[in-house]
Amino acid sequence: MPRALLSVSDKTQIVDLAHALVSRGFDLVSTGGTARVLVDAGLPTIAVSDLTRFPEMMDGRVKTLHPAVHGAILARRDHAADLASAAAHGIELIDLVVVNLYPFRATAERTDASVDELVEQIDIGGPSLIRAAAKNFRDVLVVVQPADYARVIEELDRTPSLAFRHELMVKAFAHTADYDAAIAREFQNVQVQDGSLGRGGGQTLSGWCAEPRLEMAFEKIRDLRYGENPHQPAAWYRPATAAGKATGGWFGQADVLQGAELSYTNLLDLDAAVRFVLEFDEPAAAVIKHTNPCGVAIGDAGVDAYVRAREADRMASFGGIVAINRTIDVAAAEAIVSTKIDAVIAPAVDDDARPILARKGSMRVVVTPIDAALDGPGGSVEWRSIKGALLVQATDRVEEARHPWRSPLPDGVRVVTKRQPMPNEWEALRFAWRIAAHVKSNAIVFTDDRQTLAIGAGQMSRVDAANVAVMKARSAGVLLAGSAAASDAFIPFRDGLDAIAAAGATAVVQPGGSVKDADVIAAADEHGLAMVFTGRRHFRH
Repeated sequence: MPRALLSVSDKTQIVDLAHALVSRGFDLVSTGGTARVLVDAGLPTIAVSDLTRFPEMMDGRVKTLHPAVHGAILARRDHAADLASAAAHGIELIDLVVVNLYPFRATAERTDASVDELVEQIDIGGPSLIRAAAKNFRDVLVVVQPADYARVIEELDRTPSLAFRHELMVKAFAHTADYDAAIAREFQNVQVQDGSLGRGGGQTLSGWCAEPRLEMAFEKIRDLRYGENPHQPAAWYRPATAAGKATGGWFGQADVLQGAELSYTNLLDLDAAVRFVLEFDEPAAAVIKHTNPCGVAIGDAGVDAYVRAREADRMASFGGIVAINRTIDVAAAEAIVSTKIDAVIAPAVDDDARPILARKGSMRVVVTPIDAALDGPGGSVEWRSIKGALLVQATDRVEEARHPWRSPLPDGVRVVTKRQPMPNEWEALRFAWRIAAHVKSNAIVFTDDRQTLAIGAGQMSRVDAANVAVMKARSAGVLLAGSAAASDAFIPFRDGLDAIAAAGATAVVQPGGSVKDADVIAAADEHGLAMVFTGRRHFRH
């Protein structure tokens, strides 16, 4: 009679499968909890210990690691020597292996789970059974997903094809590889201190970069509408955490409430928009086009911030991507639908605001816990692909502007001109600095203390960036007199400073560090500007 070995942690539909197998003439072999479930269901079941003539021992750690089991799985049916060895040792062949592994992920998901509990959820026999059956897939069916049980029965009724056997083999190795990767990722976060082990707070840059080989696993969220262009297929993935789901916010954990399918560029723009609003504790909004801001603003409420951001460049905002770091309420929803917006992302949407947003049925509405976006797996680390390779870096955070710039100033932040910034200029400079950090380089931005006024992004020189910003301001009828200006990297020559002064700015913030700093400082003094160096560059490529 054919023989099936059943040993599963996830017992979904296992009794139904077992009944179907018995009705087709299979003997059932099982272990531990699975055997008890089958016996309780009235199914004839052979205990693994009856095959091995060894009892389960060491709290179940050792039960299937025996030649009577693995020989029964690994024997090649077209190798006479294998069959002779099995017969000589009284080994009856196993034709079907149904195994899924200890719930390591579910245990890792519990924040109160100890390291010892995690260790006990490291399956040894299960992966060995799966790998053995998968290796001998031509002769042994290996099943790791309850979703495949019905198909297995269908295939048994018509003799399983080689293509089906191969499909199950691939799933089996993917199952064990993902399981092992989850264990490795979780234990990278285990800290050793004073002779004891404790669970850590997440992967650090050094953790990602220290090893010569980086193992990563991703799970698909969904297919995308298309890539950067309609002829490019694309998909959306997130890191597969040890707990089996993404934690923290942003795009590993996002719900799409409405709208047309998301495209690759939609997500890139949403990502860029979120980076701006994350810089602010107060209500903030950003309107994005092609990963650069049309406008960014703060306000007393989400609607106030959004309207300011939109009005900073109303023409460019048409068809833009919006991020708000507050729940979208009725007032904000009304403001958003009053303009054509392609997508909006926020931490939540009030129930009574949803019908308002639904008036624009094609507008994508994405919800993610933005306040947690920099926590959890991947929060402090960014991956970026180049052709044929992967780059890893720490996430850029404008820590030097996290708190108001008051005496004493944060380390590295200093006034380098004769004139000190006035109180309103300090606020505007800090605001401008947080914006410039997320604008594509080379970047020059002009702001007041609550919103952007003009933005020059992605230019080949800082003079060009300043000129683009001035051109945008003039076309929109925006006056830059009395504004603050920020440069994401040092201003290399005084011509850049002269262009900023000519635009009307009265205060400037930049990292400093050019060999021509003295000339630039002298130019600022000539123009009567206050200039602050931060000592920290914020390129964004």
